[in-house]
Amino acid sequence: MYLNSITEAIGNTPIVKLNKVMGATDGTVLTKVEYFNPGNSIKDRIAVKMIEDAEAKGLLKPGGTIVEGTSGNTGMGLALVAIAKGYKCIFTTTDKQSKSKVDILKALGAEVIVCPTNVEPDDPKSYYSVAARIAKETENCYYPNQYDNKSNLQAHYETTGPEIWEQTEGKITHYVAGMGTGGTISGVGKFLKEKNPDIKVIGIDSVGSVYKKYFETGEFDKNEIKPYMTEGIGEDIIPGTIEFEYIDAVLQVGDKESALETRALAKEEGLFIGWSCGSAVAGAKKYIEEHPLKEDDVMVIILPDSGTRYIGKVYNDEWMKEQGFLD
Repeated sequence: MYLNSITEAIGNTPIVKLNKVMGATDGTVLTKVEYFNPGNSIKDRIAVKMIEDAEAKGLLKPGGTIVEGTSGNTGMGLALVAIAKGYKCIFTTTDKQSKSKVDILKALGAEVIVCPTNVEPDDPKSYYSVAARIAKETENCYYPNQYDNKSNLQAHYETTGPEIWEQTEGKITHYVAGMGTGGTISGVGKFLKEKNPDIKVIGIDSVGSVYKKYFETGEFDKNEIKPYMTEGIGEDIIPGTIEFEYIDAVLQVGDKESALETRALAKEEGLFIGWSCGSAVAGAKKYIEEHPLKEDDVMVIILPDSGTRYIGKVYNDEWMKEQGFLD
């Protein structure tokens, strides 16, 4: 048996138990390891869903161009889908993303435009605005816009959620995921709560993002927005793909603790994962401190991507020392 293209390898990623980094805790803590997807991240799932839905609606025609703003992983997934289906790609990203992400996208034949990080979302120079402008100027073009595209959420409702339910034999009691576009936490959260409304859905945010205060107060407070380095989670907008009704708690994690947790997962668990994965596990630890797991509890933490994206950052001792993250 063989696959007709690389996109058929997306999904059905393994769940792996954490044995050391969680310390002494009752209950079972598991991770959904998404770097087993061909593009090494969970974003492969939304890439294929957004493009297939666009094709079905006639929004993307043969030989067309896909334009998207990405922190890297969605671009990677879209690039793989584009290769399989014969599309061109133009991606915008920010200058805080690792150079390796940009290099990988270029290696897959995409054009990449790097935009400044520290500008307002509606600034003409922001990666959101540049992507939207290029999409308007390009013929036979589709702009998935993962931040407002409901196919993002639906991909996780249809694939990631059912996989977790089946792999835990319906025993899952806690689900933990980082909050970027919000598609992962919302889509999986919706599916799991339909199966069992008592499952706790815990979102992990980055210090410097608007999500936590917005979740707790309903107020979009620009004063919460501050520069941070962790890639792939946190926002300075409220995307249309996040649905807070499926979220029970939001915890914030800082850059340093995320980076150190990421390295610990590699050294102690053999999980060579990305920076926001460390955020998710560090956030899960904080939650367990406040809400200890019981013996029969089963927590599943999403690990969205691979450490290959962060060789020059989190896994580089010199870079870590420059940031004050290592003595």
